[in-house]
Amino acid sequence: MNFVEELSWRGMIHDMMPGLEEQLKKELTTAYVGIDPTADSLHIGHLVGVMMLKHFQVAGHKPIVLVGGATGMIGDPSGKSLERNLLDEPTLRHNQECLKNQLSRFLDFESDAPNAAEMVNNYDWMSTFSFLDFIRDIGKHITVNYMMAKDSVKKRFDPESGAAGMSFTEFTYQLVQGTDFLHLFQTKKCKLQMGGSDQWGNITTGTELIRRKLGGEAWALTCPLIKKADGTKFGKTESGNVWLDAERTSPYKFYQFWLNTSDEDAEKYIKIFTLLTQEEIEQLIKEQQEAPHLRPLQKRLAKEVTCMVHSEEAYNTAVEASEILFGKGTEDTLRKLDEATFLSVFEGVPQFAVDKAELETGINIVDLLAEKSAVFPSKGEARRTIAGGGVAMNKAKIESPDTLVSAKELINGKYLLVQKGKKNYFLLIAE
Repeated sequence: MNFVEELSWRGMIHDMMPGLEEQLKKELTTAYVGIDPTADSLHIGHLVGVMMLKHFQVAGHKPIVLVGGATGMIGDPSGKSLERNLLDEPTLRHNQECLKNQLSRFLDFESDAPNAAEMVNNYDWMSTFSFLDFIRDIGKHITVNYMMAKDSVKKRFDPESGAAGMSFTEFTYQLVQGTDFLHLFQTKKCKLQMGGSDQWGNITTGTELIRRKLGGEAWALTCPLIKKADGTKFGKTESGNVWLDAERTSPYKFYQFWLNTSDEDAEKYIKIFTLLTQEEIEQLIKEQQEAPHLRPLQKRLAKEVTCMVHSEEAYNTAVEASEILFGKGTEDTLRKLDEATFLSVFEGVPQFAVDKAELETGINIVDLLAEKSAVFPSKGEARRTIAGGGVAMNKAKIESPDTLVSAKELINGKYLLVQKGKKNYFLLIAE
């Protein structure tokens, strides 16, 4: 199966210029995807473009990641009503290094193979470009009429969109992006640019610039913008972006995001965000239809993506952490969790502060749960529940109301996890 066929069955092609498939069959071809380095981490919204490059490299072709240092200083009007915050150069360089580290989990940058991946930054060539150079060498080849006809520009001038027009800076964006394609065509023999469907206008400006200025032939390929089945934006949660950086989004939360997708979305996402074969995916879809309550699609999707972005170890920890809330897991499991994962698991659980100094000398369990915290409204209720075997601390059942709790019980030197009944959790934080 060639690259285009591979992307087609995965539902990853929105639009494609004619002749591309023939070009890819003819020779090793170089393609690029642009990423603006607006943060020091990718988020899962970037993953579609990254997976396109991954498939491109697997098919034997050469991928280039273009970090938009220059374009990151401008802002892209596509689909956005406001200009972006502009970044300084040291921040851009730092972000670039961080992104390369993350992308190395997907793409081979290090080998001697002719299709080894490369990373370039358009700031390196755009920063030496004077305004006069730009309008002489680039601007004269593309008419204002051509630029105005692009959907990304038109909707910014539509009175019904509520947008406040467009600055000249943003208007020039498609020419700047077109210049990138031209530069890579000249210096890297890059003949294909890929991106989201909202980028079609910008990408085709590049192919047109290459045609008009050099008489060269280049291609565009876009993927659909990913939406959830309910129509909401993919990759966003109540707390914001789902990041690939473990410091920004813990592997546990990352795993949970994929695990909690709907059946419809899981069937779509597993094609886009994993390297599983068509046969493997069809088998999983069949299993899902036969036993949807077992959620084989979601479980496999969450496993594949978490292992790819983080590691198998991080995935195993996330699975163990997930089981804690469903009554599985032991004190050992709890103590193995790092603090970020621990807090992610028990996010939203009622919390009470307790005096660490008092714990050093030991506090009676009834006093701790009914007086030092409000796990129970009264000591009597605490005693009765403990006597009935209904209280656990750090996943171990409390056998007696006379139990003393000391600082050595603390998880990460700070936390006590109290469970009342099967599902009611409380977090005591020693301060």
